Amino acid sequence: MKTKIAIGSDHAGLRLKDAIKERFKDTFEWIDLGTNTPESVDYPDFGAAVARAVIEGKAEKGVVICGSGIGISIAANRFPEIRCALCTDSTMARLSRLHNDANIVALGERLTGAELAFDIVETFMKTSYEGGRHAKRVDKLSKLC
Repeated sequence: MKTKIAIGSDHAGLRLKDAIKERFKDTFEWIDLGTNTPESVDYPDFGAAVARAVIEGKAEKGVVICGSGIGISIAANRFPEIRCALCTDSTMARLSRLHNDANIVALGERLTGAELAFDIVETFMKTSYEGGRHAKRVDKLSKLC
C-alpha cells in the first residue's frame, strides 16, 4: 500500500506539482488538492487544503508549492498541528523531519529546479523523526497559539 501524500499549489507552482506527481507516481498515492489550471489563484486556499488533509488523517504528509514557497508555507503553518518547512535543499528536508517532525514540505517553483525538488521530496518523505531531545521542543510548537 502506497503512502498517501496531499499535494497542492497555486498557479505559480502548477508545473512543479505535476512534475513531482509524475516522478513519484509509483512511490506515493497523491491526493491532488489543486490547482489544476494556470489561471491565477490564491495560495492560502491550497496551503490550507493540504494542511487540513494532513490534520484530518487523509494524508500522512503534504507538499505545497507556490512561486517562492514562502506564502504557501505561511498559509499551511496557520494550523497549530502543522509544521511546514520551506526547504531549498535536501539537508533542510532531512533536518526538518529529523529534528522538527515537519509534516509538510514547501517548495518554490521559481527558485527550485525540478531535479532538486525531486531530491528534496524524496529526502523529506524517507526521513523519520528522531524524537528524543527534540520532542519537548516540537511539543511546544503546537502550544504557542
